[in-house]
Amino acid sequence: MTSTTAPLPSLQSQNLREQAIVALREAIVMGSLSPGSHLAEVRLATDLGISRGTLREALRQLQQEGLAVTDGRGRLHVRSLDPRTIRDTFRVRAALESLAARTIADRPEPAKETALEALEKALEVMGAVEEESLHVRLEADVEFHRTLCRASGNEQLLTTWEQISGVVRMSIMVAGVDRARQNVAVERHREVTTLLRENPRDLEARMTTHILDVLGDFELDLED
Repeated sequence: MTSTTAPLPSLQSQNLREQAIVALREAIVMGSLSPGSHLAEVRLATDLGISRGTLREALRQLQQEGLAVTDGRGRLHVRSLDPRTIRDTFRVRAALESLAARTIADRPEPAKETALEALEKALEVMGAVEEESLHVRLEADVEFHRTLCRASGNEQLLTTWEQISGVVRMSIMVAGVDRARQNVAVERHREVTTLLRENPRDLEARMTTHILDVLGDFELDLED
């Protein structure tokens, strides 16, 4: 199986580990590194122009995010998603972000306002990159949701969310490019800040709908 459509670009900067993470994450999420592809250290290190040690550090991060997994022989591969994994991941994500939203909404002032200000800044970033590539927009979307979890003040919640963030990225793209573009729209996310300000009784239910709607019609294939 061919794992790349073209060699990855060589990196030319001091913070090579972070750049390697970004480059590899984009290649996986956007499909240049296809599901099931072997992440061969020598080839990837050569493509990226970094040491194997730096590459290993980047690959460990991708494993933590759920983008890369090992097989029975200990070889690292790009994760392949099945409907059950997507379904289960999004149910966990909905539970985490619903809890984060409720925690923020119930906070006293000014803590709640501080959280909302952080989310508004994340929305501004999303708006600023609306004309950029889909991957850039997707990463801004992910940062908005990370900000939501971080603003809850629940470190265990944030840690758990980070562990599924890679699968979330891949799942959004599985739903299709057109659907992905709809999902990263700024106005769609402004609904979240509106919910937090209004703090309705059914906040958790509406947050769950917001999260599960990401998959659109694809969700129909995820029933038990």
